[in-house]
Amino acid sequence: MSDLWVTLTTARSGPPLWVVLLSALAALGVVSWSTSWQLSRGLITIAHEGGHALMALLTRRKLEGIRLHSDTSGVTLTRGRPRGPGMILTAAAGYVAPSLLGLGGAWLTSSGYVEVLIAVVIVLLFCMLLLIRNLFGVVSLLATGGAISAFTWYAEPDMDAALAYLAVWFLLLGGVRPIVELQRKRRHGRAPDSDADQLARLTFLPGGFWVFLFLVVAGACLVAGAYLLLPSAFKLSW
Repeated sequence: MSDLWVTLTTARSGPPLWVVLLSALAALGVVSWSTSWQLSRGLITIAHEGGHALMALLTRRKLEGIRLHSDTSGVTLTRGRPRGPGMILTAAAGYVAPSLLGLGGAWLTSSGYVEVLIAVVIVLLFCMLLLIRNLFGVVSLLATGGAISAFTWYAEPDMDAALAYLAVWFLLLGGVRPIVELQRKRRHGRAPDSDADQLARLTFLPGGFWVFLFLVVAGACLVAGAYLLLPSAFKLSW
């Protein structure tokens, strides 16, 4: 346990600049290419539904369960007052959760605490697993957590850092695309029960305002996360 504590609390130097930039380009390619996006989008859904669940717990709503579906959609079931701040915050948390998680990951990674980030992610996945209410969701979380655990157990420390940077970039970039897709669906009337439209019914603000707010938060997290992830020498050269 003492060795584990030392490993978690000891900051290490970041990877070379080319690793940071290559991981950013790789994440951008995954998010931009339709095929790879459809295969990886479920990871963003996990963060999305986790955001709903965490906010429900923080606002003392009763959390009944989470479902993840094979079409990369998901739903978080809560019980409590149908209106009010708790319901509003819970509904608003989903689309910004991946970007906020990416920003937190960028802070930990850039500070040299890659092991802490990996440990936090595994703990969050385990806690979420206890709330899953369908088989596909269980398989998805076990596969994700198992892959992360196996990679970090067998890979060299430098490879752990590369994985962490890739994952953080993916969350920061991948947090933006679903918001753009949401507005596109709303424009064609294909998302009448989206989070933004639920928020419009809960508040006096239109759904378009909530989509814009989601996009502002995701964009700010992307800019701030990129600033944290890029090495100081590179930032100074600009």
